[in-house]
Amino acid sequence: MENKKDKFDEPIKEEINEETDVNLEKTETTEKTDSGTSEETQAKAQESQIEPKDEIGCLKAKCDDYLDKYQRCLAEFDNFRKRTSKEKAGMYDEGVKDTLLKLLSVMDNLDRAILSREAKDEEDSFLTGVKMILKQLKEIFASMDVTEIKAVGEKFDPAYHEAVAHEENEEYGENEIVFEMLKGYMYKDKVLRHSMVKVAN
Repeated sequence: MENKKDKFDEPIKEEINEETDVNLEKTETTEKTDSGTSEETQAKAQESQIEPKDEIGCLKAKCDDYLDKYQRCLAEFDNFRKRTSKEKAGMYDEGVKDTLLKLLSVMDNLDRAILSREAKDEEDSFLTGVKMILKQLKEIFASMDVTEIKAVGEKFDPAYHEAVAHEENEEYGENEIVFEMLKGYMYKDKVLRHSMVKVAN
């Protein structure tokens, strides 16, 4: 009979041990949770201990920092906008300058055609037509801020004139331009083409 009782008691003991282990695990988990909750509570308590004045000071410092960054970004963008607009204007002027330089040769040839015809004292419809074309071309140039550089009778200036010949003549002043071989032109405030001139003395 004793052996039978022992056999029946063994499963009961095993069940009791399993239940004890489960209870121990629950207790450890509860202790961990409680310890985590207590740490969070302590952190919140420390945060709540920050004085309102200190919190306002921190927020003000952040606001000042953000404002400074915003103002810097605005200044950089404004500089970028001015720089790009200046570059665009420069590119446009360079393109116009290249086109005008090519058209100047056409104007030169029209001038030569008129001079050669006028030298023969011949006034006809063909010459009148050429003069009208030249006038129209000059008007277009004037509308684009292209102006002629004054030469004959002016003092020689290397910034605007290019001396290709020299003449000794006491009738003229020193470094005075006596003859213009090729007209010079200005585009706005820049020299488009220098005048090719003969200088006296």
